[in-house]
Amino acid sequence: MKRIGAHVSAAGGVENAPLNAQRIGATAFALFTKNQRQWRARPLTAASIEAFKQNLATVGIEPRNVLPHDSYLINLGHPDPDALEKSRNAFEDELARCAQLGLPLLNFHPGSHLRLISEAQSLDLVAASINRALERSEGVTAVIENTAGQGSNLGYRFEHLAHIIERVDDKSRVGVCIDTCHAFTAGYDLRTAELCTATFAEFDRLVGFEYLRGMHLNDSKPDLGDRVDRHESLGKGKIGWEAFRYIMNDDRFDEIPLILETIDDSIWAEEIQQLYALIDAA
Repeated sequence: MKRIGAHVSAAGGVENAPLNAQRIGATAFALFTKNQRQWRARPLTAASIEAFKQNLATVGIEPRNVLPHDSYLINLGHPDPDALEKSRNAFEDELARCAQLGLPLLNFHPGSHLRLISEAQSLDLVAASINRALERSEGVTAVIENTAGQGSNLGYRFEHLAHIIERVDDKSRVGVCIDTCHAFTAGYDLRTAELCTATFAEFDRLVGFEYLRGMHLNDSKPDLGDRVDRHESLGKGKIGWEAFRYIMNDDRFDEIPLILETIDDSIWAEEIQQLYALIDAA
């Protein structure tokens, strides 16, 4: 079964996120467990944690179909040792917050080399950062998101994801989230079923579907290979509907959170229904 939702607001407390997901007819969702633009955050209160768990049960969404995203400030491949340590500490705090909420996944962007070290050196730092974080935490899987390759960002090639995973010691606690917009603008064509077959075959060969823990379903404002991260509403960008029809009818994408981050949150409920309508009756 497909589990579809969106990155919903947690304003007023994380406990509000499940209710916001329910309002758009979601069966999965993403959230920030703290302000994504700040390094520090108040600890989650016992009351907020309990209310989150109760609301999650009330709306009938399983914890494995919630895909929290960490702070955009974190760079696990930072070439500066002091900045790297700051990012590592923040990432470990994000893992701890997920554990407190009973959520088994944490989605994150791998980082950036800032043109100060090579991609390979920075990718090695990301893997070392994950290893340290997993050693200091329990029960939460680190889910690496592919990127558009904007600027000096890592993760825009499937080879980058494979490089990191290969160097993670506990492979049971590392996974991948594929963002369709990011993949497309990084150069992976998704505009037809045949192209989707080729792209996901490449993903399976280099990374492996056993590591796929979630997806971000976004159309793209930029064109193929532009390496710019700008999402668009489904069917209104350069990817078009066929990629999403392909995903909705392929059981390799069952029972993982499929998350909208499209630009108009007022039509998320409509987009969710449009995605379910793409499932062939057969």
